[in-house]
Amino acid sequence: MQQIRKVVMGLKNENKFQAELIKEIRKCMPNCFVLKNDGSNVPQGFPDLLVLNGSAWGALETKREKNAKRQPNQDYYVDRLDAMSFSRFISPENKDEVLHELYSTLRSDR
Repeated sequence: MQQIRKVVMGLKNENKFQAELIKEIRKCMPNCFVLKNDGSNVPQGFPDLLVLNGSAWGALETKREKNAKRQPNQDYYVDRLDAMSFSRFISPENKDEVLHELYSTLRSDR
């Protein structure tokens, strides 16, 4: 029961962080699209968020904390998508740094 409670609280924290992150991205880049992958029709382990801005895009895998467990294939997809454009793991601990990189990448491709 205690383990289930920890998982549920972790998901709530990650969902809250993700919602705040989406709002912040939309505020800084009002013309972008932020798509949340809900798990259907995307490969297992694919990043949570896809950010589209003009012809540029980035993918973000949100974590409730820096050392949160990574699911199978998450490292693979973050690395592969980063080689194609931009992709990172993002948590409250590295949020400012990752968002700065994301904005620089998406704004430079106009």
